[in-house]
Amino acid sequence: MLVDSPPEQRAETAPAPPTRRAIRAFGLLVAALVLVLVALASIAIGAKGLSAGQVWHGLFQDTGTYGDVVVDERLSRTVLGLLAGAALGLSGAVLQALTRNPLADPGLLGINAGASAAVVTAITYLGVTSLSGYVWFAFLGAAAVGALVWFLGGSRGATPVRLALAGTAISAALYGYLQAVMITDQAALGKMRFWTVGSLSSATDSTITQVLPFFVAGTLLALGLARPLNAVAMGDDTARALGADLNRTRALSMLAATVLCGAATAACGPIAFVGLMVPHAVRSFTGPDLRWILPYATVLSPVLLLGADVVGRVVARPAELQVGIITALVGGPVFIFLVRRRRTAQL
Repeated sequence: MLVDSPPEQRAETAPAPPTRRAIRAFGLLVAALVLVLVALASIAIGAKGLSAGQVWHGLFQDTGTYGDVVVDERLSRTVLGLLAGAALGLSGAVLQALTRNPLADPGLLGINAGASAAVVTAITYLGVTSLSGYVWFAFLGAAAVGALVWFLGGSRGATPVRLALAGTAISAALYGYLQAVMITDQAALGKMRFWTVGSLSSATDSTITQVLPFFVAGTLLALGLARPLNAVAMGDDTARALGADLNRTRALSMLAATVLCGAATAACGPIAFVGLMVPHAVRSFTGPDLRWILPYATVLSPVLLLGADVVGRVVARPAELQVGIITALVGGPVFIFLVRRRRTAQL
């Protein structure tokens, strides 16, 4: 005859429900597996159709036609997509925390505009024609605008509102300059048209090598700011009560966002909406804790960027749509939806 255990004993022996921390950790593992699958798809799928055997042959055995396509083209752009996607997502998450605005993205502080204006200047007035030259001018332009925004925003007395206003004003001025130069100089227009769309198709080992140190440094800095940014996101008074150094945190956050977004823009051109969509979507699952938002954004942003790149290669075969066009087509409606949802929630 079976005898039921007392309720107290059943409660002690029942398996404990999974904690929120365990669920987040499992979700991060799943996101990493998805990233691996998307990266493999990026290597296997392209504007030129290759079988799985041809891709394998080109990746590990052949240095001829298949090797040129798989290794020199697809593998390089996949690696660059991984780096640039992580950088854009991380910089977007940092800026959303810094400005306390969930709809902020790297373009809010004028970093994309600074990089674009620097490249136009280099092409038009300095005769720079190679991608390796664009990289350094774009990065210097992004860094200069980041420093200018920090100064105009009040430097040590900077606030989220001041930084956003300074970035918006500088972006408007620089995009006006960019359009004026491109309209008056047809040669610059022809050279800039491809870069300003945002693309991974010009990825090379040399480009990746040049920007890799900036990706690594910016990623480590951004991830290290998770705890102080958590305090800053609660408001200035609360952050001070928790012992956070507001000026130091804001300065380092600006530096991290500038380095990350500057490196991504320098290597790929300005790619919109990745830094907006992914951190915002991640926050709905992780909550407001930056210790989880930043790692999730690092993993899932390359999923979006590489996925958009694969779609762009397939939909217009044998030609391809640049990844910046795909992210804009997806990001525009998403941005409108997020704004409307936020407005509805405030009513």
